[in-house]
Amino acid sequence: MSMTQSAHVDTFTRDHLPPANTWPALEFSLPELQYPERLNAAAVLIDNAVAEHGPDRPALRTPDGRAWSYGELQQRANQVAQVLTDDLGVVPGNRVLLRGPNNPWLVAAWLGVLKAGGVVVTTMPMLRSSEIATLIHLTKPVVAISDHRCLDELKEAAPDALTVLAYGGADNGDLTNRCAEKSGKFTTVDTAADDVALLGPTSGTTGKPKVTMHFHRDVLANADTFARHILQPTAEDVFAGSPPLAFTFGLGGLVVFPLRFGASSLLTEKAGPVELAQYAAKAGATILFTAPTAYRAILKENRGDLLRGLRVAVSAGEHLSKETWVAVREATGLRLVNGIGATEMLHVFISAAGYDIRPGTTGRAVPGYRATILDEDGNDLGPGHTGRLAVIGPTGCRYLDDPRQSTYVVHGWNVTGDTFSMDEDGYFTYQARSDDMIVSSGYNIGAPEVEAAIDQHPDVVENAVIGRSDPERGTVVCAFVVLREGVVGDAAKRKEIQDFVKATIAPYKYPRDVRFVTELPRNPSGKLQHFKLRDSIADETEQLTAAGQSQA
Repeated sequence: MSMTQSAHVDTFTRDHLPPANTWPALEFSLPELQYPERLNAAAVLIDNAVAEHGPDRPALRTPDGRAWSYGELQQRANQVAQVLTDDLGVVPGNRVLLRGPNNPWLVAAWLGVLKAGGVVVTTMPMLRSSEIATLIHLTKPVVAISDHRCLDELKEAAPDALTVLAYGGADNGDLTNRCAEKSGKFTTVDTAADDVALLGPTSGTTGKPKVTMHFHRDVLANADTFARHILQPTAEDVFAGSPPLAFTFGLGGLVVFPLRFGASSLLTEKAGPVELAQYAAKAGATILFTAPTAYRAILKENRGDLLRGLRVAVSAGEHLSKETWVAVREATGLRLVNGIGATEMLHVFISAAGYDIRPGTTGRAVPGYRATILDEDGNDLGPGHTGRLAVIGPTGCRYLDDPRQSTYVVHGWNVTGDTFSMDEDGYFTYQARSDDMIVSSGYNIGAPEVEAAIDQHPDVVENAVIGRSDPERGTVVCAFVVLREGVVGDAAKRKEIQDFVKATIAPYKYPRDVRFVTELPRNPSGKLQHFKLRDSIADETEQLTAAGQSQA
């Protein structure tokens, strides 16, 4: 597979791409996907936007009513690039780890790293030190830029060789103060379109996170497929949403898409569903990104009125049921845009908008992508069948040093780990996850990672984790725990284990349902049988449903 001349002095990412014969097929079927060989995504997203729309147009908004213009964002991104290159010696290809909540300085840092030719590794601010240490080991950053409120876990995880730079604090060495001393004039590094721009960590279904590798052209491709053809944004749109920028869903919806089309974005550091809807309504948001869980919570509080100013409401991150779609339609008049994406693909690749939406389905392949259903042997099943969802387009899976590349890519197709059916019209309907990923309130949680955290508790002999259906969150983490002899499995011990997990890994991964058992089901060779636990949960759900219907 031929690649253009790299601008990277530090060749780590190019050296650690998977072998070319394990890559998925890539297709650039639309005119807008014909990118030049030399391309820097940050130059397109901010420099070109300033040239086209002027420096005074609002770019980033915050709930307190303040806004950064495109010109201000460009200046601060340039200043970040100057600090990285002039003060810290960052060279093209170096990795820079970012850590912080959704706010303008995180976006400026993200753009600044790309302008300097660096490779961005954006991490969740909720991650604990052990999780951060794993990502540092995998991606080998030379600099970490962190919100000053998120330093403790990072410093505990960071090796001595890693330079840690805080922003938003009062310290003289703070990034914001260092940027103020820079001119804001910077010549963006002339990267290749297929130079790696970002490393996106995923939740690990084997306990070890996978790190996806995305090129500069990939960053733009999702804007030129899903955003351009499904959302159809204009410069007058205001984007808002709940996903963190460390999720590629949030990166696209709150940074790449608005900047690509000269629009603005409302960034909220932390907000519950109703609070998010209030902020969005106050800011005049027209496009909202959040999970079905959030839409259900807003309706439960009878605040559907807060959504009526939206032009488009996007639901992704977890399965959107027909019942939720209908409820939102009746309460707000909105036809929720459903969609499925993957960190491996960067963003949404199956969706539908407007009257193309068929409630209960996820949609059709987004223009620029094509999708199908495969059987267990990788054969194309075509319409009318249920099987593994597979997709091909301008983006695709490339894992950093990970043998799971050969599992995700099958005969050139990206196989997502989801079971879907497809009808004769090309509409896809979600059935289930086909791996150990638990999708809860839009967060991807690897069951083995939670099991490993629970196992560290001194009173736990062994445990098994599965996803349990939940009417509010879609799915919750359910743990079956065997305690050491003599330890009582009561409510206090349940809370103790939950708190232990929250302190060990990111808090959103903790088991909301903990069940104490004397043993776990295993086959004759001793292998744990998670499917039997899933079956027991399914039987329990059926019994509860039947009981409810008989009472009615």
